[in-house]
Amino acid sequence: MANNKSQKKRVITNAKATARNKSVKSNLRTSVKKANRDLADESTDKNKVVADAYSVIDKAAKKGVIHKKAAARKKSAIARKSVI
Repeated sequence: MANNKSQKKRVITNAKATARNKSVKSNLRTSVKKANRDLADESTDKNKVVADAYSVIDKAAKKGVIHKKAAARKKSAIARKSVI
């Protein structure tokens, strides 16, 4: 356990940040899975599905939860699936 006041504060701050990041990452995974499922279905509007997924991916990258190149990879994979 932390010995001084600033270390104790950092433990609390890190716990809050971890919880926030976990929430964003979970939402990201859910969104990507939903996009993949909806793109496999022919009756859905692909433009809306792709736009929603891109939005969540970009927000996660902006918040630093995932790297910007990881975000680009995820967006590229969704784009490939939307064309096929």
